[in-house]
Amino acid sequence: MRDIIKRLPAIIYSWVAPNLQQYWRTKQPQSWLLALVIGLSVSVAAIIFRELIGYVQLAWLGDRSENVASIARALPWYVVFFAPVIGGVVVGICLVYLLPLRRTGGVADVIEARALGGRSIELKPAISSAFVTAISLGFGASAGREGPMVHFGAAISSAMARFFKMPNWCDKTFLACGVASAVSASFNAPLAGVLFAHEVILGHYSMRAFVPIVISSVAGTIFSRLWFGDIAAFDIPDYQITSLWEFPAFALLGIVCALVAILFQFAIMSSEFIARNITIPLWSRPIIGGVIIGAMAIFLPEILGVGYEATDMALKNQLPLLLMFTLIIAKTIATAVTLASRFGGGVFSPSLYLGAMTGGTFGLIAASAFPQFASSEGLYALLGLGAVAAAVLGAPISTTMIVFELTGGYSLSIALLLVVSISNGINNAIHGHSFFQWQLETRGLFLYDGPHRYLMRTKRVMDFMEVLKDGEAPAQIEPASPRLRPTDTLEAALRVFDTGVASTLPVVDELDENKVIAMASQVSALRYFNAALSDAIDEEHHH
Repeated sequence: MRDIIKRLPAIIYSWVAPNLQQYWRTKQPQSWLLALVIGLSVSVAAIIFRELIGYVQLAWLGDRSENVASIARALPWYVVFFAPVIGGVVVGICLVYLLPLRRTGGVADVIEARALGGRSIELKPAISSAFVTAISLGFGASAGREGPMVHFGAAISSAMARFFKMPNWCDKTFLACGVASAVSASFNAPLAGVLFAHEVILGHYSMRAFVPIVISSVAGTIFSRLWFGDIAAFDIPDYQITSLWEFPAFALLGIVCALVAILFQFAIMSSEFIARNITIPLWSRPIIGGVIIGAMAIFLPEILGVGYEATDMALKNQLPLLLMFTLIIAKTIATAVTLASRFGGGVFSPSLYLGAMTGGTFGLIAASAFPQFASSEGLYALLGLGAVAAAVLGAPISTTMIVFELTGGYSLSIALLLVVSISNGINNAIHGHSFFQWQLETRGLFLYDGPHRYLMRTKRVMDFMEVLKDGEAPAQIEPASPRLRPTDTLEAALRVFDTGVASTLPVVDELDENKVIAMASQVSALRYFNAALSDAIDEEHHH
């Protein structure tokens, strides 16, 4: 027994020492500290971003609050009309001279950066993108502020990873840290920030990334609360479910919300397709969009900006049935026009808006049909708010948590989970993907078919070919001979190898298809694919 007691410290040390060594070797303590810095920095950026929107809004509305619709309704019609038009002029100039990609950034850009290694978001263009978005939303463009803030937060964290020269595993983690802080600071929702970063950005739940992400999210929330106060985005009454017989109605609401989400996404896609096929100067696009939005806002000022005031009114039973139904259509059109005309903004706030209007409309109809069973339309608006957003964003878990934290209550959790799951499931069945996935697929990135499909489509022959030295191969090959190019995808190369023409193929110059610059073998291609797939799986399980 005494021998065991004497050996106990050595045994404990043998268990603990390797873990501590690994902990220090991978710079995890530094990553925790830097995550705190990222959280605070992104929170400050989010505060400045929101305040800038308010000051732009002050220039024409005379007020910096969220009460855009009620104040705009009291203004002369020409002020309401020309505000988005003037915003379009400013944004048009910025598109030409300030934004390299001729558009603002969003969540899809962050997901793309994560897929490409985590360090491809530059800070300067992100600052310009945030500025243009603040101008857009301040002048009444119908979009959300959260997506652009997520992009800005990811750019800040990416810049810090480069500056401090952290290990490669930190690249994607820090992107998620910036996103978590941005979401938590925007919504006063730290749990939702953590879940959104894992669910949408990383695409998996990572044990090693969990602590830094939580630190950033909490830091972002604390600083935001110190500035804006410890209040939820919406002040919701204490709703209760009237009867368990309502659950079939909740299920039906999930179906309706899925259809609204699908139509909303198709509206954005269609307007984007039309805009791409109309040949007009880039600077004029937001001006035309501003004219359309301004004309609509004369009659329906509720469509202007982020729209939190109208959303809040729907959640408090303060909007009539006809107006809510009209706003579903009007907000869909206004947001589609906003994004297609290259104003800055995202889809999160419009999704919440449409969900609240859909749920409120459904609730009033249900109450008139079954008055003895139906709960308040405000409760249905709350459930619809989560259901439409979850389907559009493709993030049912984090969206559910955002709704909980936005409203400050968990008593409706069972009903909310039911509605969100049905809406999200139907959206996947009909539409096939979320809004962010659609954006990525238009850029040729298919990340959600699984890591093997993504790797096959994004890895290139240049990644595994063996460059030839002078004199190692003939300078010319026969015109009909099979060949590869450096930019061919791994999928295309494996298909050529699979025909059995040869196990080794020449790689030709992009400008001269008869000039051999390298050789690529089937064995090298498969070895490279297996190694890349192994790394992807290892990241998901051990990162």
